[in-house]
Amino acid sequence: MRYMPNHFQPGCAPQQNAAPRKSVVQVHFAERNMTLAYFNDRFDLHRGDQVYVDGKLEGLRGRVVDVNYNFRIKVSDYKRVIAVVNTTVHGQFFMAGSHFITFDPAVLPAGQVVTWFKAPAKAEDEFISGSDDTAFPLDDLSRMQVSGAIAERGENYYLENRVRYLSLNGTRGYAIVTGSEAYEVEFQYADGKISALTCSCFCSYNCKHEVAVMLQLRETLGLIEKQYAAEYKRTGCFAAVAKATLFSYAVDGKETGSFTL
Repeated sequence: MRYMPNHFQPGCAPQQNAAPRKSVVQVHFAERNMTLAYFNDRFDLHRGDQVYVDGKLEGLRGRVVDVNYNFRIKVSDYKRVIAVVNTTVHGQFFMAGSHFITFDPAVLPAGQVVTWFKAPAKAEDEFISGSDDTAFPLDDLSRMQVSGAIAERGENYYLENRVRYLSLNGTRGYAIVTGSEAYEVEFQYADGKISALTCSCFCSYNCKHEVAVMLQLRETLGLIEKQYAAEYKRTGCFAAVAKATLFSYAVDGKETGSFTL
């Protein structure tokens, strides 16, 4: 599948972001079924843009449903738009079971996709992670040392396509799994073995999110070996995104553009 928003042309670099344009925007939050007004002085916003705001709904993603450039307000009465989600996707994807897959590292980088699920981290947020020397073979997840209950819940997450995004660049792996919120899983993969496996759910042991990612990784690498070995060998990396996720963010809500199957 190739999706090309109309402000891109094949083989051309993306246009620079437009200059900020002050506006008062109506933002709809589907999760709360609420539409509220926000002041914007940082971005050039349009209907359909997905954004994050400050205030009581901080952390929730909303969609701009109206933009007003003709206004006079008391700024202190309004919360602000603090980030715009980059939903522009341009590149070639291949079928891979429940996911689409690309072998171009520039098409769907982790830094872009994570904003589809989580608000940008604040400057004062600091996270530190560490790992031991535990390693296990990907083809034998019984060596992962998880309880039967966690293994079962992780398998259910995998079967429910909760691994929304998975990438492997060289030996470095990253995934996003949705549960009560979006969780980030990181790992190293080399010589068929997994190491340095961590999850942002902050469990002190291997969790269901990690189990789901390992199952998805094993399936995806198997499909790549059978169908796309040459493409993977050429770049040494891949990114896989759940089909519904790609359409929800890169296609749904767009008022212009085209895609080709």
